[in-house]
Amino acid sequence: MKTDSVTKVMTKDVVCITPNQHLLDVKHIYEKDKFHHHIPVVENDKLVGMVSLLDFMYHISGAGISDDHEVYKKLRVKDILTSNPFYLTTEASIAEVAKVFTKGKFHAVPILENDSVVGIVSTVDVINYFLQES
Repeated sequence: MKTDSVTKVMTKDVVCITPNQHLLDVKHIYEKDKFHHHIPVVENDKLVGMVSLLDFMYHISGAGISDDHEVYKKLRVKDILTSNPFYLTTEASIAEVAKVFTKGKFHAVPILENDSVVGIVSTVDVINYFLQES
């Protein structure tokens, strides 16, 4: 059980953004149902950053829900992303990811294979896995 690959629980259809996209694109992603609250930022198929819901909300403070607010068109992903994000590879086990989450610093981790984002795993994914296993 603890040695199962992270690929067993990760989300494989990862929504990624690029550094030059406007925050309006990020807003539209967050408006979708059942979305992980972290978005990998890729450039030339390489992970260069992450945007969390907290990053996004901090930078749009007071903007409201209208797509017309200037902040959504003025700021770009590169203005709010966290650079050099933590990641794991498809070689990681679910137990390894669980240990990362217990430290409280991350709530979602991108999963890479050959330097490309192939998945993302969240605390909810890991909790659901352990609940099903018990």
